[in-house]
Amino acid sequence: MADLSSEELSKPVMGLRSSGRDRLDQFPFAGKEPAMAKRLAIGFMSVYFSMLSLGVLAHTFGVGNVSSPLMYYFVWDMFCGWSAHEYRYHFIAEGESGTYYDVTHGPWGDVQLFGSPTRATYDSVGNAFGPIAMNVLKHTQHEPIQCVHIIEEAWPKKYNIPDYLWASRFEEPKEKFSYHTRRMIVNPDSTVIVDQPNYPSWLYAQTVHANPRLQADSRRGKPFYAVNPELRQSAFSYSQGTSDSGIQRTGYSTSE
Repeated sequence: MADLSSEELSKPVMGLRSSGRDRLDQFPFAGKEPAMAKRLAIGFMSVYFSMLSLGVLAHTFGVGNVSSPLMYYFVWDMFCGWSAHEYRYHFIAEGESGTYYDVTHGPWGDVQLFGSPTRATYDSVGNAFGPIAMNVLKHTQHEPIQCVHIIEEAWPKKYNIPDYLWASRFEEPKEKFSYHTRRMIVNPDSTVIVDQPNYPSWLYAQTVHANPRLQADSRRGKPFYAVNPELRQSAFSYSQGTSDSGIQRTGYSTSE
């Protein structure tokens, strides 16, 4: 084979494409990302994962998960409150003379978002029971109030269906019966002095009380970690009747 000179070796060979570098030189942004797009992507991922971590930690440790309505967007609690019972809450204020006042409805009327339930019904965990009742007392005339009793009314949701659907599904007559229990007692300064579970939770507790095996399982299944003092104490205080904050707990005893 004849030797080729250096000039002949430098000539492009027919039928072969140009090198990758030659192709990259044809595009001004080839081989590098736009600085602004890269910064926006990094910023979006940083904010997203920071908020996700905040929600996971708040939900896991029970710290700050109800500190603000904005926390609902960060705490993973979607569809965790479904129940087979319907609830209504009634606020009954007890005066110094022993007179009771219905402070469930304010003088300005009720805020009804969907159907007939009022504002208090949407607060299933009772975080705003005290402030709602005190706001009504603040704008009404009455004698000095000793405390406010939060009464929970519960009934099975199946009684909410229309009569014609009831007749087509059930043979027994539609006789709705409500269970009324005292859910909470609040001082005039919105301090909670008695806190009781809702009706289904009470039924669940009674089921555990009547089953020695479930009682043993509940004692062995204590939380591994709990940063929130209220949650940490709840694993042990329901059998004693009080919590760290002095709130009287009833209905959860695992020793009876």
